[in-house]
Amino acid sequence: MRRHGKFPWFAYLVVILGGVAMVMPFLDMVMSSFKGAGEYGVIPYKLFPESFDLNNYREAFSQLELPRLFRNSVIVTVSVTVSVLITSALAGYALAKLRFRGRAVIFRFILATMMLPPFLLLIPTFLIMLNWPLAGGNDFLGRGGDGGLTTSLLALILPFTVSGFGIFLMRQFMISLPDEMLEAAKIDGANQWQIWRLIVLPQTKPVAITLGLITFIGTWNEYIWTLLISSSDPSLQTLPVGIQLLQSFLDPDRTMPIVMAGLVISTLPVLVVFLVFQKYYVRGVVLSGLK
Repeated sequence: MRRHGKFPWFAYLVVILGGVAMVMPFLDMVMSSFKGAGEYGVIPYKLFPESFDLNNYREAFSQLELPRLFRNSVIVTVSVTVSVLITSALAGYALAKLRFRGRAVIFRFILATMMLPPFLLLIPTFLIMLNWPLAGGNDFLGRGGDGGLTTSLLALILPFTVSGFGIFLMRQFMISLPDEMLEAAKIDGANQWQIWRLIVLPQTKPVAITLGLITFIGTWNEYIWTLLISSSDPSLQTLPVGIQLLQSFLDPDRTMPIVMAGLVISTLPVLVVFLVFQKYYVRGVVLSGLK
């Protein structure tokens, strides 16, 4: 039998070097969060601080208003993630297992939306939020108000409640479920809602967790749209925007350790969620049929 991999040590070396290269920025961020004023960015560069001080974390909570930013991030991220999971599971089931006229056209339209650059939709989406009927003082036609939905957290949630990628991912998995199982449920008297909720949905757990993880991380780190909406109302800022604005307007030598402390706090929820659900990630991608 022919053996593959003449130099396995080389593969291990590449993996180790790649791992170190990916861990170093995170390690530098953590170490910098404990540095004092004037220690960050000095030449020669020192990875470890002279003394580990938690004062930067206390300053982050006061200067960055972390409780408010954290609350906004949690509300927006959880709302978007739950909404994407529900809408993707429902639409994915309809496109995979229900027979109706125009199903193929609708699926192609959903695929087409995935090809549009996100920046292309910024202005149209903003105008929709601005002229939302009966919101922010607008009349039934969306006129005469003081900002529509752009003055509330709904502006950060509604544009992302449906995901074309999520629908595609769920559809790809559900289409592989045997039709005989669903037909047997129909013979036993189950309606479409019961089939989806009691039979199909439990089997989508790995894919749903994968989709939820991708959506959670993407929404938590979303920056451009949140910066646009919160430009007129700072109370709508989330963690990425608040931390970046502090870095932009204050003295870098004095505030970078504080910014790093804020980044550490911002990264922890994403890191915890990923570590808890990482075992489902690869499995979910494989089961969905993605390459």
